[in-house]
Amino acid sequence: MERKTLDSQVSISAEPALDEFAALAEQGVEVVVCNRPENEAEDNASFADLEHAVTAAGMAFVAIPFSRGQMQPAHSEEFARLLSSGKKVHAFCRTGNRSCNLWAAAGCLNGADKEQLHQAAQKAGFDISGVLVTY
Repeated sequence: MERKTLDSQVSISAEPALDEFAALAEQGVEVVVCNRPENEAEDNASFADLEHAVTAAGMAFVAIPFSRGQMQPAHSEEFARLLSSGKKVHAFCRTGNRSCNLWAAAGCLNGADKEQLHQAAQKAGFDISGVLVTY
């Protein structure tokens, strides 16, 4: 898994293998967020299998699923509330792009500086310009 750190609280990646969640827990992650829909691809683990692997490693599992290009305000608001908890979060989807955009939208809702969000996303290899215009 190629984990990309966006800030001191949030990291993202493509979907980890089930046996990689323990390493996230060892690195201090407290909550794992899945941003892809159930059965998005044939080889995806089920949400039940993901939740089992994540909770077995001692973390909480949260699903905020949406398809590419289908992020809604409710998704951003839910992620913003989660970030307000202060817990360390690792979010994933198929490539990490949706998770990065969700992080940026939630950051905007929580009052983060848009330029800092843009720079962090760019450093991680993602373009969040569409989110910054919307929020």
